Amino acid sequence: MKLGDGVEQAIHSMTMLATLPEDGVLSAAALAEFHGVSPSYLLKHLQALSSAGLVDTVPGPKGGYRLARKPEAITLLDIVLAVEGPQPAFRCREIRQRGPDPLPQRYFEKPCGIAAAMLAAERVYRAELKKTSIADLISDLKANDDGGIAARGCAFLEIHERKTAR
Repeated sequence: MKLGDGVEQAIHSMTMLATLPEDGVLSAAALAEFHGVSPSYLLKHLQALSSAGLVDTVPGPKGGYRLARKPEAITLLDIVLAVEGPQPAFRCREIRQRGPDPLPQRYFEKPCGIAAAMLAAERVYRAELKKTSIADLISDLKANDDGGIAARGCAFLEIHERKTAR
């Protein structure tokens, strides 16, 4: 299974937004700059996160993005589904019904073993993503940071964070 680059960008952006105070926002341009990614590509994913109710968009020259929910209430699955969509990674196209001399329909009343196994794996994968919240990621980062990561983020936020009414 391969997820698009937007998933990584979205998760990192959500983690950064989670560090803001309640009245803080960051622009898409600032998030893109911090992560060294394309602003237009990241903006597309921020819009998807907004549509999914994971981030709030604050309009205007002092506007930007902030989390719409507490970090504890946003899981990796929420972010993946917002960016990649709800479709499973494996999509059975029923190729066993193609080709020469097709079998009668009675052989296709149930999904084949391949589709069943792939969908079972998808359920496990999604259940694992649902176990990890943005708050968990931040806790892990704090536990493993010697101070360098926090210092870099704080220095960047000092310059780029915007204050707005909540």
